[in-house]
Amino acid sequence: MFVRHPLIKPNSIEKRDYQRTLANICLKSSTLVVVPTGMGKTIVALLVLADVLTKHGGKILFLAPTKPLVEQHARFLREHIVDCPITVLTGAVSPEEREVEWIQNRIIVSTPQVIANDLRNERISLRDVSLVIFDEAHRGVGNYSYVPIAEEYRDVNGLTMGMTASPGSSMVKIKEVCENLDIDNIEVRSESDPDVARYVHDIHMDWVEVEIPDEMRELSNLLRKLFDRCIKSLIDMRLMTPARPASRRYLLEVQANIQVKLNSGEKSGIFYRALSLIAMAIKVDHAVEMVETQGLTALRNYIVKLEEDAASEDGTKASRSIVNSEEFQKLLEIIEDLHMEHPKISRIMSIVSHQLNEKPGSRVLVFTQYRDTCDLVANYLSRIDGASVTKLIGQSGRCGERGLRQREQIEVLQNFRDGEFNTLVATSVGEEGLDVANTDLVIFYEPVPSEIRSIQRRGRTGRSRAGQVII
Repeated sequence: MFVRHPLIKPNSIEKRDYQRTLANICLKSSTLVVVPTGMGKTIVALLVLADVLTKHGGKILFLAPTKPLVEQHARFLREHIVDCPITVLTGAVSPEEREVEWIQNRIIVSTPQVIANDLRNERISLRDVSLVIFDEAHRGVGNYSYVPIAEEYRDVNGLTMGMTASPGSSMVKIKEVCENLDIDNIEVRSESDPDVARYVHDIHMDWVEVEIPDEMRELSNLLRKLFDRCIKSLIDMRLMTPARPASRRYLLEVQANIQVKLNSGEKSGIFYRALSLIAMAIKVDHAVEMVETQGLTALRNYIVKLEEDAASEDGTKASRSIVNSEEFQKLLEIIEDLHMEHPKISRIMSIVSHQLNEKPGSRVLVFTQYRDTCDLVANYLSRIDGASVTKLIGQSGRCGERGLRQREQIEVLQNFRDGEFNTLVATSVGEEGLDVANTDLVIFYEPVPSEIRSIQRRGRTGRSRAGQVII
């Protein structure tokens, strides 16, 4: 059965009771909709905005955090909405054009920064807006542009809808989002809810433990020795306590406390020495992460950055101290003779090869945290018989190397959906909202510390058929 509505193209949207129920709730009061990735949050938004336009008229403002997401939502609406002008507003459209487009269209799909700027400069007004939709609503915290837009919209007293698969791991975060976006009601649907479960297929999760070789362990131990030396100095200064683990969060906390004291006029040579030690410890900790979780290619790339920073006139004292340390010099001697990759590479190759051999029509998605690793993994997976591999990376480039423009990101995703490629290696740009084709196997190259990111990654499989997640 299909949705029947005067503004929705006939036979284009499958009717699902839980989506209609959520839409009806959203029409009664401002609501945050929390639904698993891939279960049709955008369809709920479509049902809500179609009813609002029919019953109340006015404009619909549909906000999404990135240009590719904006383009994706606009494309979806144009495919399913009839007789309603739709426009896309991003920074690529001039302010003068945006003013005209705002007046001429009833549905505006936009990045929030553009709308916040246009409101600030009084180019547009929200007084004719009947509904604001905040996609990836968990972003509505701090100084993010969703917050001032919601503040401005309070005076209009219109309807607000937030959408997310992952509002945050704590009730405090969820309440903060709702307060910032002026949302009264939270509606959560999980994959186990009776009205949702029949549309969800099993997701089997496996953890694969990989032992790093002794040669890489030696590099890690050298770096940890240097890290421990930094921490001991900070403890001797009575700025850290040995009773608490020296985590990155703890280091940033101490750093912030010192900055507060310096800003208040409390000057001390110890504070400046401590800030340099903290910066040094954070850099060394990152190097440990590179060797233990990413491999020698990533570590070598990071070493080059440290050496360039140390040699630069405006480079940091922390980088110079690391590069000149006994441990770092010893590490350079050892790594020069090492020619190996992290054992995770061979395990991933084995897993992907098995998947494609056993199920030739499979789609595989590999998530990596770092761009260097994304390049490396894609390179190795492309050597597998039957694997056609493509990469999805962000727009920002590194040191002269550009990323993918939004149009290129959309093209990569479309090619993956169309089956031109069966294996996609993605950085975090593939986590949030983008319509990645349903996949049979999702691999995390490393565990993800963020609850939000983990939910987004897992949601890329098990949509239309059973899926597997390997971490």
